[in-house]
This record gives sequence, C-alpha cells and structure tokens, in this order.
Amino acid sequence: MCPNDHRYSVIRTTSQDPAFRELVALLDMDLAARNGDNNAFFAQHNTLEHIQHVVMVAHGERPVGCGAFKPFDGDAVEMKRMFTMPGHRRQGIGSTVLHALEQWAMELGQVRCVLETGKNMTEAVALYGRHGYRLIPNYGPYIGVVDSLCFEKVL
Repeated sequence: MCPNDHRYSVIRTTSQDPAFRELVALLDMDLAARNGDNNAFFAQHNTLEHIQHVVMVAHGERPVGCGAFKPFDGDAVEMKRMFTMPGHRRQGIGSTVLHALEQWAMELGQVRCVLETGKNMTEAVALYGRHGYRLIPNYGPYIGVVDSLCFEKVL
C-alpha cells in the first residue's frame, strides 16, 4: 500500500470494535482451515478480551486489515490477530498495520515486540522477516509446540 494512497486510512481502536471483530472472525476461519486439528490449542491463546490496542486499515469506509498488541512483559508487547482480507493482500496492508502497531507501542514506551505464528503461515513468516523480526526460542504457551515459530523485534 502506498503511504500516500488516500483510499486507505489507519484506524486505532480496541477489541470491542465491531469491525475488528468481523475481521477476526474471518481470521479465525482461515486459521481453522490452516491449523486443522491443532486449531483449538492456538485459539485459546487468541481471545479478544482486554485488548486495548488495535489497528485497522480501511479501504474507503471498509476495514480490510487488522492487528493488535497486548502487554507481554515490562517493556514488551505481543503482536496478535494480524489479518488482511484475501482480496486486499500483496498491497502492503500487513506492513502498514505492523508499522502502525510498532509506532503505537513506542509511543507507550515499549521497546520490544514478540509474536508467535505457525510454521505453515508462510506469508506471515515472510512479512515479519522483511520487517526485522528475528526468530527466538518459543516462549510461554508455545514452548515445545513444533508447529509454532516465535519472533522478536527491538524497536
């Protein structure tokens, strides 16, 4: 997405936003198809309660991409719920969401981002790699989960 493309806008909101919840429902359907039998394990770590930092990218009035972060530890946040609608992929929306989340985290004094994604989420792995995220040992509930990849970026 070209930063000067006025058809797109970046919106800050919370997990209570109905448009965000609609995008997350589409994300959850996509993840269920990709994760198969492992989906219940991953779904338990992707609840929306208490997420106060959500970014959406809208095309005109319609949100087409999203992401969020939540507190992780002290000076770090965990990126969550990254999604771009299929018809809007490969236009830089994921990059725009990720950059906006990182900027917001820095405004709040955070110095590090962590995240988990699945090994089969090749688009996500590529996105994070392009934006300076480096592979780290799996953390928290993902320790020992062979289908998980965890990443970190110092802001």
